Amino acid sequence: MIPDKTDDMTPNDPSTGSLHVLVVDDSRLQRRILSMALKKKGYVVFEAEDGNHGLQVFQENHIDIVISDWMMPGLSGPEMCRALRDLNSDHYVYIILLTTKTEKNEIAEGFDAGADDFLSKPVHTVELMARITAGERVMRMERELTNKNALISETLAELKTLYQAVDNDLIEAKKLQQSLVRDKTGTFRGAEIALMLQSSGHVGGDLVGFFRINSTEIGLYSLDVSGHGVSSALMTARLAGVLSGSVPGKNIAIEADAEGNPVGRDPGEVAADLNTLLLEEMDTEHYFTIILAILNSETGHIRLVQAGHPHAQLLREGEGPVLLGDGGLPIGLLDGAEYTSFETTLHQGDRILMVSDGFTECTDPEGNMLDDTGLSKWVAKHRDLDGPTLLEVLPRELTSFANGEDFGDDISSLVLDFGRGSPTA
Repeated sequence: MIPDKTDDMTPNDPSTGSLHVLVVDDSRLQRRILSMALKKKGYVVFEAEDGNHGLQVFQENHIDIVISDWMMPGLSGPEMCRALRDLNSDHYVYIILLTTKTEKNEIAEGFDAGADDFLSKPVHTVELMARITAGERVMRMERELTNKNALISETLAELKTLYQAVDNDLIEAKKLQQSLVRDKTGTFRGAEIALMLQSSGHVGGDLVGFFRINSTEIGLYSLDVSGHGVSSALMTARLAGVLSGSVPGKNIAIEADAEGNPVGRDPGEVAADLNTLLLEEMDTEHYFTIILAILNSETGHIRLVQAGHPHAQLLREGEGPVLLGDGGLPIGLLDGAEYTSFETTLHQGDRILMVSDGFTECTDPEGNMLDDTGLSKWVAKHRDLDGPTLLEVLPRELTSFANGEDFGDDISSLVLDFGRGSPTA
């Protein structure tokens, strides 16, 4: 006899005791004995007279547990068990086979068919209930796992949506950061400048730039904010703001002379002011390194400060690259730190290269660092290239050195070629 399907036969949590049990046996008496025992314990019971009938009942109803005889006409218990597993039910079904078989190979056959447990005939009610209770624990864990997997899948889908939104924002942020380097090249009286900026991720902490001060002076800088990502990029944007424009008071590197005309400040004093600005006015854990230079493009006189940044390299015709600067402290590490400028005079045809430590601290597959010496060899090797072409070649050299394009850091560079610009620009 098969109970009518009603609304109260929807699947329930195993802890409630109202699971749906299908009893399959060709003995009507055996079915009735098992069914009565199960109903007394609060289970909803379905009956089937053989394996084929059992498959039909299973497909027409929600079944949690199947108790089946092994030997039946038509489909045997193991055959029906295998057929049930092939149905790929949306929930796990616990299957108990009733048998008089005790041989190990026969028991193995039942497990191989998909059975979960066995009961020897004749069946004792106490042992049956104990086996069903064990089955309930298995199903409870399976359903908890299913619910958790569903929650994980839902959470992953939400995270994917959020990540896509963040990713889109970061792509736009990278475009905005690249826009901080408004001009990749510049020509001034007696000087040509080329810039390159490449972030290791969406956004980074490197920045290179230049600014006109007056008809003969220009400012140049290469800086690198500690860390990577959005917070470093925001700091970079703030620094770009204080090093932009050609108006005293707006650009921290420009002041007014006695007649009120803009002139370049001492780079060491600028570095000290940047240190004070970072420590007193910016609430951040970041620090940064910088090379700042003020060049008189008419005379070639250049004043520089190096604050923790890699050395600038001076390449002069007939000579190898010379490292400029003594190192210095990064900006934002020590209150009251002192920064001292140094100066030199450029000759016609001289080249100065400034790079971030993404170049000099890059390592090859064996862990060897490029450092200033390795970079100097590249500078000398490509001395005949113009500035923009050199800045296209250097990242390719770095890719070959690192045996891949993932350098692990942002890279940026600035090339100043003195004596190549228009004398009247």
